[in-house]
Amino acid sequence: MFEKSLPVTTKWLLDSVGETGRSTIASVYMLVCPQTQSKGTAFLLKNGMMISNWHVVEGTSATDLIGLSSNGSQSHFSNMIIDQHRDLVMLEPKEPLSGGLSIQKEDDIQVGTQVATWGFPLGYDGPAPLLSIGYLSGFNDSPPYEKTASVVKHLVVNGAFNPGNSGGPLMVTGGEKVIGVVVSKHAPITSFVASAIKALSEAKSGVTFNYTDQSGNPQMMVEAQVVAEVLSHFRSLTQVMIGEAIAASELIDFLETNGISYQE
Repeated sequence: MFEKSLPVTTKWLLDSVGETGRSTIASVYMLVCPQTQSKGTAFLLKNGMMISNWHVVEGTSATDLIGLSSNGSQSHFSNMIIDQHRDLVMLEPKEPLSGGLSIQKEDDIQVGTQVATWGFPLGYDGPAPLLSIGYLSGFNDSPPYEKTASVVKHLVVNGAFNPGNSGGPLMVTGGEKVIGVVVSKHAPITSFVASAIKALSEAKSGVTFNYTDQSGNPQMMVEAQVVAEVLSHFRSLTQVMIGEAIAASELIDFLETNGISYQE
């Protein structure tokens, strides 16, 4: 039914979803940066541009990034436009990509509607994305990365969004139009604990710990930094069934502000 060259897990997945699911899966990419060892999700629009979160690509350039598709192919990028306030990024592939998703304003989506996203949660490296399903449960107007007077509309979802899902498309279950961009999950933490972890991570003295990073480079941390890293890691794994997605209307404003057409 599918190309023999497809990864076997991708074949299994494509065999188990309908035509709409197949076109969506083909439009979702794992976005990685070998230099920063960061990972997230991105998705292709019908205009040929790829969308993800700014925090996924923070500290990188377009040429540092690689988009990995479910069929095992790689895409590279020539340019990116960021919107730090909305936590969005648009990436321009070096080579044209076919397919892609459309955008639907979320204004007429009712609370209680079942929604879904495809992505690459922490610890899962594909090649095909995984499905997460939840319900639209409300709205939030607090941008997580920049304190400004302007409001950014977020959709609150009762569903399992995890690190790595960031940048994935949010859709009404069974649909193929984007109503939001997955951006975060809720993992409650007090201001005291957050400041304590930050203080530990910035410590410069103490017993040292030598290790080799994933690129084979020797590194050194003091014991307080090791504790902060372990605490932050376990907090990132906390399974709280509430997440947020940037509303599609914000994505449309971002594209229009930069003179990018999103219409089919």
